[in-house]
Amino acid sequence: KEVFGGTGMNILNPALLARAFLFFSYPGWMTGDKVWIAGLTKWGSVIDGFSGATPLALSAAYETDKLPSFMEMFIGTIPGSIGETSTVAILLGALILIITGVGSWKIILSAFSGALVMALLLNAFAVNPYLELPFYYHFVMGGFAFGAVYMATDPVSAAQTERGKWIYGFLIGVFSILFRVLNPAYPEGVMLAILLMNVFAPLIDHYVIQANIKRRLRRVKVAINK
Repeated sequence: KEVFGGTGMNILNPALLARAFLFFSYPGWMTGDKVWIAGLTKWGSVIDGFSGATPLALSAAYETDKLPSFMEMFIGTIPGSIGETSTVAILLGALILIITGVGSWKIILSAFSGALVMALLLNAFAVNPYLELPFYYHFVMGGFAFGAVYMATDPVSAAQTERGKWIYGFLIGVFSILFRVLNPAYPEGVMLAILLMNVFAPLIDHYVIQANIKRRLRRVKVAINK
């Protein structure tokens, strides 16, 4: 935040920007199948680590037949990054954010809607098992749900206009699925999708405001002509 001038001045989500820097600077440490759990007890670690392919890694390798069940992914009993595995916990957090007014339900709902539409389009033109994956699996795999709820709703870097929030969130969902499925070098796309839409959020707000101004001017002209 300080790089952009302090609190409330950042044009990009600071947490995601920091993660993007670490991801591209140290990809070997930021990604992989090993989950470190050392130091679980006061007597030391039970085991040093757990190795296993995440659902996204299996899907990217077209091994969708080896995926955990939908319920396992929804509850979160799967390998994955901190905070992203349990969709049910993420949805509970989303409910709290919406009730307290911290997070915009428009952005959350439109992000899931965009992912739904894009996944269905890919299903229609599927040429491999990953593209054939049912749309609801995309909601519980990887960090999409976490990003849509906690990162896309950042009040500073997100769109500010009400209509702009719908457009902003919808495009995050669309690009998340596109980057995830069609980019073989990067199995998850929600981080890049949110950062991309952070850049375009001011432009979205600008055109929404201009459209409102033009609509009101037309109403004024009609009223004058009457």
